[in-house]
Amino acid sequence: MTASISQLLDLELLDNNLFRSRHHRENFRKTLFGGQVLSQALIAAYNTVENRLPHSLHAYFLRPGTSESPVIYDVETVRDGRSLTSRRVVARQNGRPIFNMSTSFHSEEPGFFHQPAMPSSIPMPEELLKTCSPSSAEDHLPPHDCVPNQAASPFELLPIDGNPFTSQESLAPTTYFWMRSTEPLPEAPIYHYCALAFASDLGLLATALLPHKATIFDKGLFAASVDHAVWFHSVNFKADDWLLCESHSPWAGSSRGFARASVFTRNGTLVASTAQEGIIRKV
Repeated sequence: MTASISQLLDLELLDNNLFRSRHHRENFRKTLFGGQVLSQALIAAYNTVENRLPHSLHAYFLRPGTSESPVIYDVETVRDGRSLTSRRVVARQNGRPIFNMSTSFHSEEPGFFHQPAMPSSIPMPEELLKTCSPSSAEDHLPPHDCVPNQAASPFELLPIDGNPFTSQESLAPTTYFWMRSTEPLPEAPIYHYCALAFASDLGLLATALLPHKATIFDKGLFAASVDHAVWFHSVNFKADDWLLCESHSPWAGSSRGFARASVFTRNGTLVASTAQEGIIRKV
């Protein structure tokens, strides 16, 4: 079963601070895609908060989720402060926790500001699309036999140089790609935050494998996210417009890989930073 971002974020309210998913999206290993659980947990927490947007989340993937059952999201009210609001979310299937997350919300206020410059010499997506039509942009995703119903993927990716997600060459552990939701999203900023949380699980472990002539789609490799963090820096972005992701892996070892990424708008605003560690083990 496939679902749009808006459908994935449509949770059923079961009780105070208790929600259940109505839709799911499988990943290529027939389990729930981690980005889906991140985004649904974030919208569940947001639904218990008034007038604040998230500025960070820190999560652990505890067990693989199955696409055969809905996910229950249990939100705990940790703190409602004057400037910060904290929530803890536990996601369960069949009575067992598969994921937990702490997230913090903050109201915008003036303060000091700096950010790094957007990477230079990056072609704009319109330039890339001159040689890669929107339909062939799917070629930058995993092969169709790895991802059922891939054409309905809620995100479109445009790598800057080749296809780092399926390359069998030994490459530097850094990659750049544009990404956007394939559907227009509602105007409310939280939909764009949750869509970006969904997309933040794309490409990080793949980056950690770039130097090793392997991909997360190799049948002889087990790859799974373990812990994941996102920091949201700006409300001034739209996830249904192109965002540039700069992903870099400084380390891999002990059957784990670590990567972090910066996400920029096309005008160079840094809107989010992400980090992830996962298992990448030969089987």
